[in-house]
Amino acid sequence: MLIGDVARRSGVSARMLRHYESLGLVRPTGRTESGYRRYSSEDIRRIFHIESLRSLGLSLRDVGRALDDPGFAPAELVDDLIRQTRDRIAAETELLTRLRRIGAAEPAGWEDVLQTTALLQALGSTSAGTRQRAALSAVEEVPVPVEALVEAVLSESDPNVAGALRWALAQTGEDGPALLAEGLDSPAAEVRKRAVQSIAEIPNDEATALLRNALTHSDIVVRRYAALALGARGVADAVPTLIDMVVEEGNDADAADALSTLASDPTLADRIATGLVDCLSRDTMGSSARRRLAQALADIPGTTPSRALADLSHDEDRAVALTATYILQLRDAR
Repeated sequence: MLIGDVARRSGVSARMLRHYESLGLVRPTGRTESGYRRYSSEDIRRIFHIESLRSLGLSLRDVGRALDDPGFAPAELVDDLIRQTRDRIAAETELLTRLRRIGAAEPAGWEDVLQTTALLQALGSTSAGTRQRAALSAVEEVPVPVEALVEAVLSESDPNVAGALRWALAQTGEDGPALLAEGLDSPAAEVRKRAVQSIAEIPNDEATALLRNALTHSDIVVRRYAALALGARGVADAVPTLIDMVVEEGNDADAADALSTLASDPTLADRIATGLVDCLSRDTMGSSARRRLAQALADIPGTTPSRALADLSHDEDRAVALTATYILQLRDAR
């Protein structure tokens, strides 16, 4: 079969066939009287083998080794090809994500594209200062897609940068909570924590609804951050978790402050007082927990807390008794 026929049937151009010949990958078995290349069925089979191996990503050099070296082991080369392919996919995916984010920013001209690109690169910088400046300018100078801010805040370990990113997210509007909610289901505890902290700083109804749902989350850290945020928003659903935090010494001072804020609502004050006093009646409540409960009762209005504190002023543990006595004096002075 002549080279033109081989090219038509194999889909490999005549130019490429001549290139294969120059590399020694496949040589035509013979020539016609006129000097034209003549390929045998075995030559054509080898051409198809070459194309099959190339389709896997092998270089022409590796193709030659695979076909001609009897001792060539494919396993290591295939592993390398898998790694290279994964790296290439990751790079292409990153590029696609960046392009989508630039598109989402709706640039009016190439200057906007360049500014957005620079800001996205800054958010991924190894310098914490650069990331923090990028977070602040994401609101003040160049708008950045919310998705990029969410990804940045969920991966940010520096507390100052994280604070700037949460602030930037809180300014962006309504899309942030839904994207952050995905972080609550992350297998990584730090990501779940960052997600709930970020949701807590977004002052809208969607964020509040997510925080309510988070009160039943399997992660105790998520539950506690949600309760503190809801307490500051005056949401009564947070009361049981906040009381548990006081008992269990989990951010107990912040939990007590949140309970005090909620107790400014007369309809909640008695419920909170009753919940705290009920805890005092448990036989398993140690002296440290009783002292924390006394401190939590300090700013809860009503006669129920006062009676409980009076009882605690005679507690068998001197530290508990002194704490309750001091709090009673402060309440009387007010």
